[in-house]
Formats: sequence, structure tokens, C-alpha cells
Amino acid sequence: MIAVLKHGTTPAQLQHLVDWLKRMNLDVHISEGTEVTVLGLIGDTSKVDMDLLASLEIVQSVKRISDPFKQANRMFHPMDTVIEIGEAKVKLGGGHFAMIAGPCSVENEDQIIEVATRVKAAGAKILRGGAFKPRTSPYAFQGLGTEGLELLRAARKATGLPICTELMNIHHLDQFHDIDIIQIGARNVQNFDLLKEVGKTDKPILLKRGIAGTLQELLMSAEYIMSEGNENVILCERGIRTYETYTRNTLDISAVPVLHKLTHLPVVVDPSHGTGKAYLVPPMAAAAAAAGADGIMIEVHNNPSKALCDGAQSLTPDQFADLNRRVNIIREAMQ
Repeated sequence: MIAVLKHGTTPAQLQHLVDWLKRMNLDVHISEGTEVTVLGLIGDTSKVDMDLLASLEIVQSVKRISDPFKQANRMFHPMDTVIEIGEAKVKLGGGHFAMIAGPCSVENEDQIIEVATRVKAAGAKILRGGAFKPRTSPYAFQGLGTEGLELLRAARKATGLPICTELMNIHHLDQFHDIDIIQIGARNVQNFDLLKEVGKTDKPILLKRGIAGTLQELLMSAEYIMSEGNENVILCERGIRTYETYTRNTLDISAVPVLHKLTHLPVVVDPSHGTGKAYLVPPMAAAAAAAGADGIMIEVHNNPSKALCDGAQSLTPDQFADLNRRVNIIREAMQ
């Protein structure tokens, strides 16, 4: 349930109403915009007399939220959430756009620092790179693990770029204490115990859509994180599995405007995993920009043919620079 308060409500009136609602064992989330203040009520709202609440002098309207996701719901929080990332204070959401780029896997120090340096020069604001890698085959390269995290930290020190990398196991969470964005991958998007644990942190969480997940399932996973107190969630469309075989996945560009209508959270698109083919990444990144994505995540390797993981979908640094230039032109044209 949400209650929209009238413009001009005083802090004392607001606090009095919040105290009254909390005495009914409800959690109250306050979203203050420039014109209105919205109270999101979480808990057993059946005990709330809607007519009584609506009759209060400071209340403009009262509505029940029929969607199962509450805190992620745009009705709950009408203004776009803007997430600030790392010491560089990179902003994402609410009109702030960021390119996220880097290799699928961190392989060695020279590789990650070279790629980080070159993608930054080309316009990337955040460095991505896998230290722990979920692979379909147990015989494939699984990442460098803890060593990979150290190399990402070295790349951050060398370039100033905030780092984004995937957490696969609750037991590794302590090692991510200074990681700027914790990524939860498509295979773990419904690992609810893991979602609850990252929800207890204050880290931005990049949450990827499941391999065959619906948008409601993605938003419910975001709700798990937010219900634990962490509101810094970034949603990522990375393609879903369909009957199509010419691409690894089917990249759902329509997810961007749909999610923007449903939720206040930033939406990022990953065309690298979404297609699995390097030649498809630039046009799909362009489509994501035109659709209004808040960020685009691109896999970049200094030598894709020698990559230990997903070389077929990786761009070279020069290709990424050209892609970023095209994305900027499209975003400028769409404004």
C-alpha cells in the first residue's frame, strides 16, 4: 500500500503519521520528491483502514499495490533511483549513463591493466571482469578466484575505474568488502539465500536476469535484496533462452522500457552475453541506447582469439571505442 501526501506537509505532520503507522507493525518507506512525498507501507496492510487514512488532512491519495514486488515498484518510489558507485562517485540511473567494459575473465595483471586503461580512454566509466566464473562445463576455465580480485584492485588503482565482478558463493562475500559493484549472475538470480546476504550490505548490486526468467521474477529477486535494507540494485537484461539457435540467447530489448515503467531501479543491458557473437554486440548496444538503457555492459579483450573465456563475443579495445562513439551519438539524438 502507498499513501501520497499533499504538497506542504510539514516534517512534524509526516513524523506523526509515520509513528501511527509503525504502531500497526508496518514498515514505512519514505520517498520524498520535489512535489509529493510517498509513503510505502510494508507488512500486513489489511489492518489499515484505507478510508480513514485517505481522510487525513495531509493525505492526497491511498492505493494498494497489486504487484507482488513492493519496494522495487515505481508506485512505491516514483522518482528514478540514482546509484553512486565507488570513490569515483560514478552515477547510474535517473539520466546518468555509464558504459561498463572489460574482459569476461581476469587472466593476468598485464591483460587486465591494459584493457582497463584502454576502455577508460575510450569512455568506459566502470571496469567489469570475472574473478570467479560460473561455467557450464566443469572442465572450462573457472577464473583466478581470489587472485583475480587482487588483479581487479590493481587495475582500479592504476585507472581509478570502479570495479564490477560476480559473486557466486556466500562464503566468498567477505572477500568482496571493497568491490564497488557486486554482480549476481543469471544462474544465481534465484539463489535467495545469496540475495538476502548481499541485501545486508550497502554495496550496489548488479542483478542479471535469469536464463529463462520473466521480468516479474527479476523484480522479485530485486525485492529479496531490497527487503534486507539494500536499495542499491541495478537490473541487467542479458538475454533469455528461446528456441532461436543463431544467437546464444535472445536479447530482450523491450525489457528496458517495460522495466522503466514498472520500477525506479536503473536498467543496464549486456549485449555480449545476450547474443554470444561479437558482430552482433554493436547493433544491439545501439538498440539498447535507443531504448533508454541507463548503462551498457560490454566484454572487451585485448586479444579475443586468445581469450580463456567467451572470446567469440568480446570486442577489441578499438572496436569498443568505435561502439562507444556510436552509442553517444544515438543517446544525443534521442534526447
